Amino acid sequence: MPFDPLARRRFLAYLAASPAFAQAPIAAPEAAINVMDFEEPARKALPPAHFGYLATGVDDDATLRANRQGFNRYYLRPRRLVDIRTADLRTEIFGTTWESPIGLAPIGNQKAFHAQGELLVARAAKAQRTLQILSTATTTSVEDVARELGRPPWYQLYSGSRWDVTESLVQRVEQAGCPVIALTVDTHAGRHTETLDRAKLLDRRECPVCHGTRPEDFYRRKPMYQGLNVEGLRTTNPAMTWQDIARLRKLMKSAKLLIKGIETREDAELCRQQGADGIIVSNHGGRAEESGRGTIECLPEVMEGAQGLPVFIDGGFRRGTDIFKALALGARAVFIGRPYIWGLAAFGQPGVERVIDLLRVELELVMKQCGVTSLKQITASHVGRR
Repeated sequence: MPFDPLARRRFLAYLAASPAFAQAPIAAPEAAINVMDFEEPARKALPPAHFGYLATGVDDDATLRANRQGFNRYYLRPRRLVDIRTADLRTEIFGTTWESPIGLAPIGNQKAFHAQGELLVARAAKAQRTLQILSTATTTSVEDVARELGRPPWYQLYSGSRWDVTESLVQRVEQAGCPVIALTVDTHAGRHTETLDRAKLLDRRECPVCHGTRPEDFYRRKPMYQGLNVEGLRTTNPAMTWQDIARLRKLMKSAKLLIKGIETREDAELCRQQGADGIIVSNHGGRAEESGRGTIECLPEVMEGAQGLPVFIDGGFRRGTDIFKALALGARAVFIGRPYIWGLAAFGQPGVERVIDLLRVELELVMKQCGVTSLKQITASHVGRR
């Protein structure tokens, strides 16, 4: 029988896809080759509903997928014969120098992923000298996080349905020394988190035992709302408009104001007109709305509207090449979300640190491949659009 190379290739592909040859989940953070290696051990470590909360997008998860697919629409333009023996990843943001442009995005309810939650993330951020944003829905107080972090974190704010609660939150985080408040504006319309809803069906635990049965129960279990009247409060505020941004700006005494959840040039222009200090391009990790567009694809038009305002971005970042592309398109820093929570769920603080390490190493590698040795040298000339 004659040798058939195509048949051999098909047979090898069949073997590679066989469960017998599937790679087992990593047993230690040091075994991770890239940040995706942390997803499966996190899935195994968490109850179905908790992993579903982390994994969900909205509706058909089209925007969730678009966040990853969007990076494929940009390619790198490497440069050669440059002295690339060293590369400097440090960046200065609002007067503070960080070891890299990689920050930790705000994710609420982190004790759902590890018993020590935000405390371990803060310790990892301190060890890696990495920027951390704390969620309003934190399960650890801003004061305790600041103590572990060694400095006040940036703070993500949900301006809910009652202004008196917003006022109290702003006063508390400014008193704690938080230098930046990032107002989230992309969830006021509500959302269908179908992946989470399906995951709940697989979870045999009695969720009301932890979460309660009334909306107010959510706030009473969160340390940032302790001592506040939360009757009738909702994190969403469908009545919020751009006039409220000016009101918030007037309320704030010391912190910088970022608007988080911007995806268009028009809204970027309004951020600038209303006195924001910066913008975070975000679609809530694909869990705000079903636009079907990744944040990396939104970035160029937001940069046009920002006209010099610092622009940051999150959404689907998994590789150093992803980070490099965002920097080339004008972002000052990139925030990662799910990967560091995978690391937290699977291995605690060492998992978070390993995720940061991997992305930092990958970013340094792609910088050298593209012939740049500092972040300031990265420009739009280093990427093209397919």
